[in-house]
Amino acid sequence: MSFPEHTSATDPATVEPAAKDWQQANDDWLSASVAHLRLRLTALAAEHTRPAEAPRGGNRWTALLGGGDTKVSPPVQSPSKAELNAALRKREEAEQATDPPPALHLLGDRFGLTPFEREVLLLCAAVELDTRVAGLCAAAQGDATRVYPTFALALALFDEPAWDVMSPIRPLRYWRLLEINQPGNQPLTGSALRADERVVNFLKGLSYLDDRLSPFLVPFEADFDGNLPPSQEAAAAQVARHLSQTAEGTTPLVQLVGTDPISQEMVAQQAARALNLTLYKLPATMLPRQATELETLARLWHRESLLMPIALYLDAREMGTGDEAPEPTLARFLARSGGVFLIGTREGRGDLGPMVQAVPVAKPTAVEQVNVWSAALSSAPRETVAQLSGQFDLNAPAIRRIARVVGNGGATGGALWQACIETSALRLDRLAERIRPVATWNDIVLPETEETLLRQLAAQVARRAQVYDEWGFRARMNRGLGISALFAGDSGTGKTMAAEVIANALDLRLYRIDLSAVVSKYIGETEKNLRQLFDAAEGGGAILFFDEADALFGKRSEVRDSHDRYANIETSYLLQRVESFRGLAILSTNMRGALDTAFLRRLRFVINFPYPGPEQRRTIWMRAWPQGVPREGLDYDRLAKLNLSGGNIATVALNATFMAAEEGGPVTMPRVLAAARAEYEKLERPIHEADFRWREPERLKEANT
Repeated sequence: MSFPEHTSATDPATVEPAAKDWQQANDDWLSASVAHLRLRLTALAAEHTRPAEAPRGGNRWTALLGGGDTKVSPPVQSPSKAELNAALRKREEAEQATDPPPALHLLGDRFGLTPFEREVLLLCAAVELDTRVAGLCAAAQGDATRVYPTFALALALFDEPAWDVMSPIRPLRYWRLLEINQPGNQPLTGSALRADERVVNFLKGLSYLDDRLSPFLVPFEADFDGNLPPSQEAAAAQVARHLSQTAEGTTPLVQLVGTDPISQEMVAQQAARALNLTLYKLPATMLPRQATELETLARLWHRESLLMPIALYLDAREMGTGDEAPEPTLARFLARSGGVFLIGTREGRGDLGPMVQAVPVAKPTAVEQVNVWSAALSSAPRETVAQLSGQFDLNAPAIRRIARVVGNGGATGGALWQACIETSALRLDRLAERIRPVATWNDIVLPETEETLLRQLAAQVARRAQVYDEWGFRARMNRGLGISALFAGDSGTGKTMAAEVIANALDLRLYRIDLSAVVSKYIGETEKNLRQLFDAAEGGGAILFFDEADALFGKRSEVRDSHDRYANIETSYLLQRVESFRGLAILSTNMRGALDTAFLRRLRFVINFPYPGPEQRRTIWMRAWPQGVPREGLDYDRLAKLNLSGGNIATVALNATFMAAEEGGPVTMPRVLAAARAEYEKLERPIHEADFRWREPERLKEANT
């Protein structure tokens, strides 16, 4: 594929001396051409002002002009043949002095205009460039009201006229270089013609993007300085190579496939730079749905791509892919338009044609992120850089922005860490419920084995960079680099508290996933919602906590109908995403047996939360109240005999404290037992009144005295 040659003089904001010389030469040629045109119009007008004489000169189309109701007077003096020849020579000399050729010739070459069509376009543009031309048009047509060009006038005025100039498939109308005002039943030949404003400015050497495209275009999300990490630089070179090697007659088109839109945009911008193209961005969701509007936009962009060295980046990440029905608007737009296109997608789209190249684009590699952090934080300790790059998966602009805003003032590692969390978890706030963790290792009570597993889980998240990158495991593994865990146990056994403990220990945000907002009855919507969740959490600043996960991670069933098929697809998709997820995903369930066995195999940790025994319950009771709560005469051994989970114990402790506050006394055993009795009733458990009667034991009396 060879891109059209665009001279610097017709490109925007050009100030080179050669461009200024061309601009002056183009103006001189345009002035000479309009002067020659005025003489020809004057000569034709003279034919309409000779009373009682048949029209002379002209050509076989002169009769089309007819005669208007309002004749032009007084008679017009026709220029001599010598004057016409002199004006023509001056025009030709100005053309020869213009290198590259005048803008009208450049435009004619790019749109395939015949010499006659170029003259028609010049006639229409001349009305905008010279105020005298409108009156001459009226005089030449013999009607003072026709102060505008028409096809009939052009057919009578110029040499070698062609009737097919009016065809909608010829360039003047197809590319909408002209606008036609044809009210009612007025014939096309007599309808007013007007040169498109964008075209007139191009003929003057002023080149800028058509303002009718502005409502569809949006700025790129990150300022790009041309500095890319090596892996993305290689992707940009691959994109540029694919575009430049596109076969003639085929639209240059490349898909950029990846999960990070900023990285995709930067690679697209770098590829466009390599091809000397100015890149614009259009969200594919803004493409018109109406066929006529889509056709207008497609043709308008195609026209611009022929006038200027530009390319279009279409952000199609929000359009359907995979098992979802692809949005046909994008494919129709590409089929009806032309130019150079780069498509940003999350997954490759098959509806754009089998020959469309797909280039994967990812965030900088782990090593590259270390280098970006080191360059941006030149004075930061190596340990700080290692911690930031090991935990957070950020693109280069985000790293540089954090370093510039937070790190320039000599900020500590903690401030940089929090800035990374704010950046990486930004989108999750609207997709999931954020839990502010308050529990610590001192608050949770588990058997030694389970607590050891929980601490191992936290340690693996904290030491991932050392094991994966410094010790080389990332080079040997392409999946399973994330860490996933299952917390299984009855309600109230501490699963949510354990997730809070992990989040507190790692200083990360914790998000509870609301399954009611994720699971949808509509086909493909559940996967879409899950994809948004995982994509938003890929930055590494958050922990995903799927509460009651058996509702979503259940066993795949035998396919009996379409509902079974798509339910299995949802489970399979989730298995893949959990395995490829870079961060920490925690699943909580009360029904471990309901989970798919293939899913359990992919989990790094499975931690059972047993119902607490008497020893664990005693410890939980002792830690149930904050230090500031007044307590008196509590028998923790007696309370440990109550068969309650940790969650129930926390509820009883809180209710007993409210009783004490209302009655103006400390938390005592009668109040705690009263609250425990109410909890039993809530749980619909059998109540033995003896368990809730309190008589202070002698050992407590002695201790209290």
